Amino acid sequence: MAAGNVNPFNVSDSEEEAEQRQDGADTERSPSDEAQGHSLGPFSPPAYSEPAALLSSNRTSPSVDGIPASAAAVAGIGGGGAAETRVSLDAIAAQLLRDQYILTALELHTELLEAGRELPRLRDYFSNPGNFERQSGTPPASKEQGVGPGGPLNRAGSISTLDSLDFARYSDDGNRESDERVAVLEFELRKARETIQALRANLTQAAECEIPSQERKNYKSSPENQEPIRALEKRALNFLVNEYLLKNECKLTSITFSDENDDQDFELWDDVGLNIPKPPDLLQLYRNSGNSLPLHRDTVDMAVSVDPNDLPGDYFTQEPVQQTEAIQQQQDEVAQKLEYQISLLNSEKQSLAEQIKKLQSDIQVLQRNVSSEPTSAVKLTPSKGDTPCGKPPLDNGQYLDIRGVTETDSSSDANTTKTSTTTATTDCTESTTTATQPHSKLKSQSQQSKTSVQFDQPNRKLSPAFHQALLSFCRMSTDSRLGSEVSRIADSEQSVMLMLGRCLPHIVPNVLLAKREELIPLILCTACLHPEPKERDQLLHILFNLIKRPDDEQRQMILTGCVAFAQHVGPTRVEAELLPQCWEQINHKYPERRLLVAEACGALAPYLPKEIRSSLVLSMLQQMLAEDKADMVREAVVKSLGIIMGYIDDPDKYSQGFELMLLSLGDPSERVVSATHQVFIPAFAAWCTELGNLQSQLIPSLLTRIEKLLKQGEYGLDEHKLHMYLSALQSLIPSLFAVLLQNAPFTSRAKLQGDVPPIEVTRFPRPASPLQDVATIVGSREQLAVLLQLYDHQLQHEGTTGWDSLLWVVNQFLPQLIEIVGRINVTSSTCVHEFSRFFWRLCRTFGKIFTNTKVKPQFQEILRLSEENVDASAGNGILTKATVPIYATGVLTCYNQEEDRKLLIGFLEDVMTTLSLSHAPLDSLKASFVELGANPAFHELLLTVLWYGVVHTSALVRCTAARMFELLVKGVNETLVAQRVVPALITLSSDPEISVRISTIPAFGTIMETITQKELLERVKMQLASFLEDPQYQDQHSLHMEIIKTFGRVGPNAEPRFRDEFVLPHLHKLALCNNQQTVESKRIDIATQLFEAYSALSCCFISEELMVNHFLPGLRCLKTDMEQLSPEHEVILSSMIKECEIKVENKAIGEAQGSISIAASLVGEDAKTKFLSKMGQLTTSGAMLANVFQRKK
Repeated sequence: MAAGNVNPFNVSDSEEEAEQRQDGADTERSPSDEAQGHSLGPFSPPAYSEPAALLSSNRTSPSVDGIPASAAAVAGIGGGGAAETRVSLDAIAAQLLRDQYILTALELHTELLEAGRELPRLRDYFSNPGNFERQSGTPPASKEQGVGPGGPLNRAGSISTLDSLDFARYSDDGNRESDERVAVLEFELRKARETIQALRANLTQAAECEIPSQERKNYKSSPENQEPIRALEKRALNFLVNEYLLKNECKLTSITFSDENDDQDFELWDDVGLNIPKPPDLLQLYRNSGNSLPLHRDTVDMAVSVDPNDLPGDYFTQEPVQQTEAIQQQQDEVAQKLEYQISLLNSEKQSLAEQIKKLQSDIQVLQRNVSSEPTSAVKLTPSKGDTPCGKPPLDNGQYLDIRGVTETDSSSDANTTKTSTTTATTDCTESTTTATQPHSKLKSQSQQSKTSVQFDQPNRKLSPAFHQALLSFCRMSTDSRLGSEVSRIADSEQSVMLMLGRCLPHIVPNVLLAKREELIPLILCTACLHPEPKERDQLLHILFNLIKRPDDEQRQMILTGCVAFAQHVGPTRVEAELLPQCWEQINHKYPERRLLVAEACGALAPYLPKEIRSSLVLSMLQQMLAEDKADMVREAVVKSLGIIMGYIDDPDKYSQGFELMLLSLGDPSERVVSATHQVFIPAFAAWCTELGNLQSQLIPSLLTRIEKLLKQGEYGLDEHKLHMYLSALQSLIPSLFAVLLQNAPFTSRAKLQGDVPPIEVTRFPRPASPLQDVATIVGSREQLAVLLQLYDHQLQHEGTTGWDSLLWVVNQFLPQLIEIVGRINVTSSTCVHEFSRFFWRLCRTFGKIFTNTKVKPQFQEILRLSEENVDASAGNGILTKATVPIYATGVLTCYNQEEDRKLLIGFLEDVMTTLSLSHAPLDSLKASFVELGANPAFHELLLTVLWYGVVHTSALVRCTAARMFELLVKGVNETLVAQRVVPALITLSSDPEISVRISTIPAFGTIMETITQKELLERVKMQLASFLEDPQYQDQHSLHMEIIKTFGRVGPNAEPRFRDEFVLPHLHKLALCNNQQTVESKRIDIATQLFEAYSALSCCFISEELMVNHFLPGLRCLKTDMEQLSPEHEVILSSMIKECEIKVENKAIGEAQGSISIAASLVGEDAKTKFLSKMGQLTTSGAMLANVFQRKK
């Protein structure tokens, strides 16, 4: 075959060779040279003058007149001694490689390389490391490479391949000593490895013959027993059994089997026995057990001497180049004999081809007859024993090879030499087709169609070799990987899967990223049906890495495919094949890939073994929840954890689930917390309901944590954690109510019979997700309607006796919640709002009857709002706690009917009266007004309550009502302010009690800050002016204090005209009057309030006129007071005055500046440092100091 690779039309290697050939034409050749030239015949081509003789030793080589090309080559060389011949360098190289003169070939390669005439044959040989690996026997490719039967050159793995050597170092001009040393070392290494191989063979033979002495005695004593197993046989069987277990997904059994045979390495066949070929697997041995296997024959080395008569015609001997002419004559005789046999075979082939053509036409006629008959009329069920013919398996993994038409024809001819056998096989196939399943029927018909394909043969007498050579000019590429795949067509499902497994890894990288999802069905089908685990793993790896950063739609497509894969292959393969892919991507750098993993864990949960769900998958998701930095990944993790909670059934995992719930609730991302409430908590609650510990463990655990948090929060409550626990309780309310319905005494009577009244739309609060819908938890909306009807009837007429779940809510859950409510800080609007929403959801979910009969009585018992307790209520601390606003806003506002509104109005009036008459703090009442005032639906109701206070007989109650208006004005629309609020305040401003009049000032100030109607502002301005200018108020210290405080609060945000024309001039007057104040305590109080007011107003834009006429004079008056009363304030005032003067001077010279904060734009660094340090030393109100840095809105 090596000669067949030589180009016969390359008449010379170079022009230099042609000149040398002419120079050597006159030289005489010695007899030894001529003999040597004759002996080259079997190995090298003849003279270039006869190129036709070069096409020898090739399967597809043409022959001339029936004479093989090899014989022609022999004859040509034998008779061409007298002709002038020249052997090409390529032929010499081929001869050296065949005779294993590797070093000589290497030297030739080096010389040619330096001369710039590199031979492709030598380059390919020495650049292929496989030619220098140790092999036993002759590989199949040795003939094609021109390598003799001795095999390629032996070398150790540590020796560098010849293509990695620097050939310039080994030229004749270099150091030949190192070249010789390399040759000697390689020879010694080759000898050593041959010695090792011989020792291995002896060791294997000894192991085969080894039989334990005890077994030998047993065998001798009982000859009827089977011969005992040898150690080598045992190890071989162990290896095959383990291999069978691994191929059939029995991995646990394989592990156990390996542990029981720990003295054997099941991954390496050489551990069984050295130099022993590996037998077929168990399945192949079983299938071939019924066939007569050929006896094993010992193989011999091809290099031994054999009789030339036994040699085939195309065999190239490995004798030395010096051969005798006697051997050449023997080869000629062999060639003549083979020539005669070929002619006989060709004639027989032509006759058989005619018979096949006739049989194929008969088969087509029979098939048409069978297909015309009704399929239902034929029903055969042959058993294994009476089957008339052996039918080969349909899914045999074979291919239709289109690379060689002639070879296919010849093989088919050889398989159909007997007409009777072919006919019987055809009849058997046709008769069993109708009895098989549709899938098998389809495959059988496809096989029939393949076998019935025939082509018109030309009526020509050209030799098959000539035909093949003629077809070789068709340009077909079958040598490349793709050409190899294209040239063979799969004829079964398994072979299709094998082909797809080989081609898809090459297809995927060349598809556009935006269209790669189109490959998902192909990848999944191949991964499902491919027989090789390694190929399946590669395909699934491609699936998960198909798209670099898959978007939402692409991830959904991949997840859909994963679920389909899981449904098809079952839990074992999902665990073994899909989960490892998820585990590999858990720390991928792209969040989209980690998101795919998180979503896949949830999507695959129903198809995994339950042990894996509660262990591996749960641990994976827990790790991602704790470590992943991407919000969207953690959100998907929480949703998948919720799905896992819907399938988990290991009670020991409850504590882990509870910790995961707390970890999810404490996540900084709002998306993750929302997913926790929507998915995880409902699923976890459903599992707790099945375990029976929703009321016994889950809810009590959250209540305990809230109580512990309140105990630790005496010096500062962690409102975030309180919100976290309380929101979890709120999400558990639907599950708790469902438990009440499912464990009620009437549950057994709940049947869907007759007309059931529909559930009102507003019966339940809107659920955060479908999983929090009570109808979804119970089963259906119809079932819930029946249960609700029985529930209301039970509460109203039959009571709660024997209803343990409801009694737990009434006797344990509610009292503990009310106790917790009494301990929270009433000034924390966040806590009040959270608990109000919780009680509102609780009462709306459990219904009006439950709220009226179970919830309200418990609050009323604690609050004790009866009129006879008003006088003694000074010690009633519960009215000052958060219980009041939470009861008012969370319980009394659940239902909005007339009686409910009257109850709320009465409760607020009683609280206002009680707190006012007892001189208690008004924080609880203020919290109630703030929470209710946020909802416009309650504005009219609150104004009704305040009007009750306006007309109350007690001045204390009227004062409280006046202060409550301040809270209500900000949320009420201007129409209500004009119609209801301002008239009430005007009424109170003319109250006989001065304390009531003073209480209206903050509300008037808030109106000036928030209202834009000019008429209202003028009325308020007139009322405030009366307070300042009426002589009866000149000595009212409390009134002046309240007005200055109000001016400082509303001045920066009030209308500029009101501030310029009213606030600044009156502050100047108050500061001037305070300089004449004789009472030091009153003087310092007024000065402190003026300082805070001026600090707040300094942030506003003040015109130059006002700055000169009112602002600076007022500051100087205030500085006069502070010099005597508070030196630390005096320093700051001096800085403020200085800056104002500079500002006025700059404006005077035309450098007008915009609105500048006086306190924040000090010129000198020393003044700035002094100002900030003094500000830090002040002990005034923090709220007022905060206004210093407030800009005008």
